[in-house]
Amino acid sequence: MTRIPGYSAAKAAVSNFTQWLAVDLARSYGDKIRVNAIAPGFFLTSQNKYLLTDPDTGELSERGKAIIHHTPMGKFGEPEDLVGTLIWLASDASKFITGVVIPVDGGFSSYSGV
Repeated sequence: MTRIPGYSAAKAAVSNFTQWLAVDLARSYGDKIRVNAIAPGFFLTSQNKYLLTDPDTGELSERGKAIIHHTPMGKFGEPEDLVGTLIWLASDASKFITGVVIPVDGGFSSYSGV
């Protein structure tokens, strides 16, 4: 949806670096350091509000509608939606997990138009 190769390359780089760093640190420090990442989906913020809503009406822009249409949960994320994943990754509940990127995106990354 972005048509911006730099954005896609940066996302791929974060995933690759997360995996590389997890392997490198696990080999050096065992299970003392874990490296994981959270990949947020679309969250309506002051930074992207002008892209996702019409400034005159406050209604969703065509881009905003397309994102919601491709998000199975049918809404934008809220900042607090990230908290549970963060707490889980920081806790012993995920002590054998390293090198993963967890999407918190309402199903956006899973959507294939089914």
